[in-house]
Amino acid sequence: MSTVAPLLRVDNLSVAFATRTGSLTAVHDVSFELAAGEVLGIVGESGAGKSLTGAAIIGLIDPPGRIAGGAIWLRERRIDGLPAEAMRRIRGREIGAIFQDPLTALNPLYTVGRQIEETITAHFDFGRSGARRRAIQLLGEVGIAAPEQRIDHYPHQFSGGMRQRVVIALALAAEPALIIADEPTTALDVSVQAQIIALLKRLGSERGMAIVLITHDMGVIAETADRVAVMYAGRIVEIGPVAAIIHAPQHPYTAGLMGAIPSITEERDALVQIDGSMPRLTDILAGCAFHPRCPHAFERCLHERPELVRSSQTRAACWLHAAVPAENSA
Repeated sequence: MSTVAPLLRVDNLSVAFATRTGSLTAVHDVSFELAAGEVLGIVGESGAGKSLTGAAIIGLIDPPGRIAGGAIWLRERRIDGLPAEAMRRIRGREIGAIFQDPLTALNPLYTVGRQIEETITAHFDFGRSGARRRAIQLLGEVGIAAPEQRIDHYPHQFSGGMRQRVVIALALAAEPALIIADEPTTALDVSVQAQIIALLKRLGSERGMAIVLITHDMGVIAETADRVAVMYAGRIVEIGPVAAIIHAPQHPYTAGLMGAIPSITEERDALVQIDGSMPRLTDILAGCAFHPRCPHAFERCLHERPELVRSSQTRAACWLHAAVPAENSA
């Protein structure tokens, strides 16, 4: 086992929201580690807790939400619970963010160059001309043609795919060690999605950045991630290498997700359908949250909640496998 400390470590993270009727926990005891240069995909249905996990890492959980338990460590420094100003310095300089809709990440009143330059000067002593040169370089790195001219254009003068490239340049401006990419391709055409994914993969490899890639698209995960965490009802139900998750899933929910993906190499009479829907936060039952939809559920699943245990090459939270907790090293 490697003795190198992980770049990012999330230990038993829980996120809760205060309501009139009490506290609702939206993310339960999520744990994972991420090494420098590694891409971890987090996948699951809408409402599974993927984006909240990412927001907690960045420090963007706003009231009435709060981190209700656990710890987040970046380079062996605990960052959850830091004062707002300390977290603001970490955000951008050490952790970059790429969001789903580039229009919400860019200020329509300022040129893209000014926005990138402001990020650079906030973290480095480049001076105005140095920041502009660096901004032009970044725009070129992310594939913006003629960056010397485009740097003075406004967000509305770019296409959706080009705006997302600008957002990536903005996220890279302070040379962070970690990028949180939350559904970075959802609003884009399929051909543009492939370009953005290839860009993220290349930049991550060249810069040695770790990337947390949050998506509901397993095709994106298959092309980009080294490991995958599958979330359901606020919990990780399976985590492991991407090839094992895709080709040999150990949790029934993961198997259902994989079976619902069309294949061009295999003949199938029909795609797998997972009956029912994910429960609301107020309706999560005792035992395994997936048991009402699971074709393999038995009595124990109704009353006892399974923990992640080693099964083949992954760890899965399922009573179908050995009930001996495994180390947090998948």
